[in-house]
Amino acid sequence: MPREHHPAKSIRVLLAEDQGMMRGALALLLGMEADIEVVAQVAAGDAIVDAALTRRPDVALLDIELPGKSGLDAAADLRDQVPDCRVLILTTFGRPGYLRRAMEAGAAGFLVKDGPVEELAEAVRRVLTGETVIDPVLAAAALSAGPNPLTARECDVLNASADGATVADIADRLHLSESTVRNYLSSAIGKTGTRNRMEAMREARQQGWL
Repeated sequence: MPREHHPAKSIRVLLAEDQGMMRGALALLLGMEADIEVVAQVAAGDAIVDAALTRRPDVALLDIELPGKSGLDAAADLRDQVPDCRVLILTTFGRPGYLRRAMEAGAAGFLVKDGPVEELAEAVRRVLTGETVIDPVLAAAALSAGPNPLTARECDVLNASADGATVADIADRLHLSESTVRNYLSSAIGKTGTRNRMEAMREARQQGWL
């Protein structure tokens, strides 16, 4: 059978995914939908806004863990700079904290990658009509998990310690005193129920708070 032609007004989609094989497969599968056209593909988070400004997609499908800039940060940038583009987060990691951060960044939907492509295509259509589409299992987990207990500064300090930086290094990077850094680290360790800052950072990432 001949492939269906795109209607006169297809849904224009930007796809941001750093794994080339996954990006190509998603583009191919979505492109087989009669009313969807993938107009841009990027592999890095810091390329998303420029591509959106150039190609003017209706919907941006963003992975979270991208080089350059996370999909969550890019979602917030799109909200500010390309407000008519709806954002759908598509990720391997269904972490409750990620869902909350995605909604705060203005995302219209959040799905995990192991769902069928038909559901993804339908989600693209639904967010374009103004709906919010969230994976139901993840939504329930986010409600039971509660909000992120860490303050913005505690998150900053944990992120700054990711490469094994010393307290002095972190203080210098964040323009804080060493005693203030120690206080933030101690507070973060207590809130995450861990024994040291590396465990606190891992736990916070596992929960999607960082």
